[in-house]
Amino acid sequence: MALEGTQLIGQQAIRGSQSPIAAVNPATGKTLEPSWPGGTREDVDKACRLAWEAFDRYRETGLEERARFLETCADEIEAIGDELIERAVAESGLAEGRITGERGRTCNQLRLFARVVRDGEWLDVRVDPALPDRSPMPRADHRQRHVALGPVAVFGASNFPLAFSVAGGDTASALAAGCPVVAKAHPAHPGTSELVGRAIQRAVGKCGLPEGVFSLLYDSGFEVGQALVSDARIKAVGFTGSRKGGHALWQIAQQRDEPIPFYAEMSSINPVFALPKALEGQGEDLGRAFINSLNLGAGQFCTNPGLLIAEKGPALDRFVQTAAEALRDTSAQTMLTPGIHEAYGQSMSRLAGNSKVREIARGPQGSGPHTCQPALFQTTAQDFLADRSLQEEVFGATSLVIECNDTTEMQQVAEQLEGQLTASLQMEEADYDQARRLLPILERKAGRILANGWPTGVEVCDAMVHGGPYPSTSDSRTTSVGTAAIYRFLRPVCYQNIPDALQPEATREANPLGLNRLVDGKREG
Repeated sequence: MALEGTQLIGQQAIRGSQSPIAAVNPATGKTLEPSWPGGTREDVDKACRLAWEAFDRYRETGLEERARFLETCADEIEAIGDELIERAVAESGLAEGRITGERGRTCNQLRLFARVVRDGEWLDVRVDPALPDRSPMPRADHRQRHVALGPVAVFGASNFPLAFSVAGGDTASALAAGCPVVAKAHPAHPGTSELVGRAIQRAVGKCGLPEGVFSLLYDSGFEVGQALVSDARIKAVGFTGSRKGGHALWQIAQQRDEPIPFYAEMSSINPVFALPKALEGQGEDLGRAFINSLNLGAGQFCTNPGLLIAEKGPALDRFVQTAAEALRDTSAQTMLTPGIHEAYGQSMSRLAGNSKVREIARGPQGSGPHTCQPALFQTTAQDFLADRSLQEEVFGATSLVIECNDTTEMQQVAEQLEGQLTASLQMEEADYDQARRLLPILERKAGRILANGWPTGVEVCDAMVHGGPYPSTSDSRTTSVGTAAIYRFLRPVCYQNIPDALQPEATREANPLGLNRLVDGKREG
């Protein structure tokens, strides 16, 4: 399939008219063809108009029809074949195996949401039948279901060109909820975005859905993104990126005449607490496993372990020594973009230049133009507590070891942490008392708490929470991964004394959809 360098607005391919963007192969530094001229506010207006026109019809599609559409999206993405893998590898510098796995995750996620749609549990139907003879006052008939919010803007992420991009979790959960999507391609992988966008566009046509169910826009600066969040027809936003970018768009979303939900994943350093007995008995193994997690994908994961907190002593010394040796033995990996590589170098230099921070080790530099040199630093708990800049995320394979005098200092460090996507406990049974003191703090700080594991790797499943308090996300009540992500794009509506013939199928007396409903306080079936 030849890439055309066009935007996809409904069923049309429209070339932008602003400055062009082009992908750069980060492994070679060479610019890839073709280029994509950026869109305009007029393009945003057309995409949002089509999405709004499609909304009322799409949100009332039958459960089976919508599920089949999600499955067709997955089928069409898979049908692209090796071309998608090759383009994503060229645009990201990621290994072929990683991209192949990410394609599988993307398609499996779409099919998972198809299952969710068919089950209908997300409708959360509640029925309180009329009680005309109730004393002292009768009760009217009340019925509730969830409905889609409206068209959703989705911003593609840099570090997952498939799973958090055009057809990623935000798009899949929004489409599952009944919301049309207007996606903005990430400028680092425009070709990958066009290929996936065309797959969704084909799925819309094959399933006979309104063309405005999906559009894909390109931005050569900030105009398209800002216009998209500002547009009155957009009713929610999904964003994965930097704290600076997310906060700027969040402000636009809140300053509208009608403020809207803005679901941003932005910044997390994912602390790991290595408790004393675990460190004493497994220190060397933990040191090697820590570096494996830290250097995975050049550290370009939102769940990268950026902090390791432990009590000082011989066990921590052995851990640090082993980690340093493992770090020096790693291989340098290509970073996603020249800009990310430059920012990583600046962040690492900032840490190295802090007088309260000691460098433990650095890995090999690598020979490519944008390779990540992993690094490990150390500081004391007191110095960490006194300098909030040490909590700033380093997007790449760098971590900071926090040396604590005792359990109390570990708790103090935990209390001062910002909101996180994850927090991990490396522990043995003899550490449980200390873990019990940390857990209430970590519940307030993180969306996912791990025992004897490493935070990199996010399972797409019903129970997953990929979210957390600010600044890890802009709304700690939600998740961007897992089936509960659908609830971000829904709201409840109550129907009081509406005749049964006018009720939506989900709330009708006969329950034609066969849903598991809450009726007069009890579950049907």
